[in-house]
Amino acid sequence: MYAVVKTGGKQYKVSEGDFLKVEKLEGAVGDTVEFSEVLMVGGDKVVIGTPLVPSASVVGKIVEQGKDKKILVFKSKRRKDSRKLNGHRQLRTILKIEKINA
Repeated sequence: MYAVVKTGGKQYKVSEGDFLKVEKLEGAVGDTVEFSEVLMVGGDKVVIGTPLVPSASVVGKIVEQGKDKKILVFKSKRRKDSRKLNGHRQLRTILKIEKINA
């Protein structure tokens, strides 16, 4: 069984036992997170929401809170001797999907 959930402005396809890296969610390591915005539930019978599947949820446990790898943002303008280099590390949460309630 799998589900498509929406969090942080993105959509993720998840199954039970999967590890999922999403944008930072509030909570400490070991806390339980419940996603109520379920767009689709699949398995033997596929249920597609309009836009959400009623009374469906996905439960996950926070495994790790931290930062992603650094990305470099480089901007330049040709022939102007203008260059700018920035770095950014996005905050992220790693979840383990425990249960899909359909």
